[in-house]
Amino acid sequence: MHHEVVVTIDNDQEWQERLPLLKTAEVAIEFSQPDQAFNNINRCFDLHLPVVVGTTAWYDKLDEVKQRCHDEGQSLFYAPNFSIGMNMVFLLNKQLARFAEKYGYNMSVSETHHIHKLDKPSGTAAKLANDIINESNRYRYWSIDETIPDDVLPIEVTREGEVFGIHSITAQSTADRITLIHEAFSREGLAKGALAAAQFLLGKTGCFTMEDLFNS
Repeated sequence: MHHEVVVTIDNDQEWQERLPLLKTAEVAIEFSQPDQAFNNINRCFDLHLPVVVGTTAWYDKLDEVKQRCHDEGQSLFYAPNFSIGMNMVFLLNKQLARFAEKYGYNMSVSETHHIHKLDKPSGTAAKLANDIINESNRYRYWSIDETIPDDVLPIEVTREGEVFGIHSITAQSTADRITLIHEAFSREGLAKGALAAAQFLLGKTGCFTMEDLFNS
């Protein structure tokens, strides 16, 4: 399927200068910075332009965005990670967490990214941890601190080199250890997933996630 990028926007000046081109787009794909995402989403909503959001660490504003989406019939697709492979791991992680809870395994999450990544932990690691907590009666919250109580889920964060992204989930007992690992070799997987989300969003109103895409 053919896709065309009609415009890219990286700063406030380009928002002004390239607005006419943006109005010709069918879907906006927003991959920026945490402090810019909320404003970018609202700018797209002002144009009634469907938007796919891959930026993370802005979810404190998610309820507000969802409300505007609902009230105005806007279209939003958001995900902490658009890789199809990583989203398969999200599903496996939930299943692993359920069995770990049932059979008394200790769980942990780790993530490694390039030195330029600003948020710690990654939005992907936070989702993995939150999904584990939702399946657990033991863990109250997650933390990136090295020393934490037994009822807090640990996330180990590493920033090195130009690593695209490695996420792992470990469930360990006195008898054995189970590890799920996803390693991104490039940003190609993210781009393919974002394009699939954009295609899915056409003609729809509401808020959607990768689970909606998987179930379509």
